[in-house]
Amino acid sequence: MKTDGTDRLGFLLHDTARLMRKRFEKRGSEYGLSAAQWRLLFRLVKEEGVAQARLAELLEIEPISVSRLLDRMEEGGWIERRKDKDDRRVRMVFPTPKGREAYGVVKGMAGEIYEEALAGLTEEERRCLIGGLERIAENLADGETGCSAPRTTSEGSGQ
Repeated sequence: MKTDGTDRLGFLLHDTARLMRKRFEKRGSEYGLSAAQWRLLFRLVKEEGVAQARLAELLEIEPISVSRLLDRMEEGGWIERRKDKDDRRVRMVFPTPKGREAYGVVKGMAGEIYEEALAGLTEEERRCLIGGLERIAENLADGETGCSAPRTTSEGSGQ
C-alpha cells in the first residue's frame, strides 16, 4: 500500500525534536545548564516575573521538579526568586543579568542549530514547513496557547 507519508508523521516529529534537542544539549552544555534548565530560562526571559507554579504548568513538569531546577539555577546565579507583592506565599521568578546574557548567546546558538536543521530547504519549503507545523499545532491545541502560536512579526529564529 502506497501512502503520502502521514503514517510516519508522529515518528518524524518525535525524532526531529529529539535530534534537535540532542544537538542543543551538546552545544549548550558548555554553560553548565541542563536542557530542562535552558527551557526554563527561555520561558522565564519571555515571561519575566512568573510564579513558580505557573512555570510548572508552562513547562508541563511537576512543581517539585521546577522547585529543584530553580534551586540549582539560583545557586548558579541564573535566576532570583522574590515574594509576590500581593501574596507573600507566592514566589515570583526573574532572570538575573547573567541569565539574560546567557539567553542572548544561546538564542544565537539555537538559530545556528535551526539553520543546520533546515539546510537544503528553499525559502518556500521553509515557509511551508513552518506554516504546516503551526496549522498542526492549531488543530491540536484545544484552546491552549503557547510557543506554537503563529508569529505575527518577522522576529529572528529562536524559541
